[in-house]
Amino acid sequence: MSAVRSLLELYQKKIGSEVHIGEWLKVEQARIDAFARATGDLQWIHIDPERAAKESPFGGTIAHGFLTLSLLPFLTESNAPGMFERNYPGMRLRVNYGLEKVRFPAPVVTGARVRARSVVTGVEEVSGGVQIAYRITVEIEGGAKPACVAEQLFRLYL
Repeated sequence: MSAVRSLLELYQKKIGSEVHIGEWLKVEQARIDAFARATGDLQWIHIDPERAAKESPFGGTIAHGFLTLSLLPFLTESNAPGMFERNYPGMRLRVNYGLEKVRFPAPVVTGARVRARSVVTGVEEVSGGVQIAYRITVEIEGGAKPACVAEQLFRLYL
């Protein structure tokens, strides 16, 4: 059996299953400020704690939605040592193929803790490899709604 066929079969069995729950990460103001500088998104709701405490409906600063999105590799531990060998037998390299629907249902207030949960939603053969789709939900500790819900596609080449 080919490596592609083996990986397809392995992940077809996982469709609909939660395959990862990450560790909690506290989102600090320093991280938000660094992201604001790196992206040029200097809106006061992210970087001015005094003004945000007075004027924001959230009672303080909040993380950028795109900051939350950019944390997916960390929150899903997708590049952790040994992850490739453990999760993708026979893989030579993995490419982030992109995102489908992305939503930010709730803000991440500075100091909140977030973590990601990943569910396999699809798998298909592509030229030279396999494409796997995950629904990733970034939850906020104690929150009623998630911070982010996105479908992420990876292409694995064998």
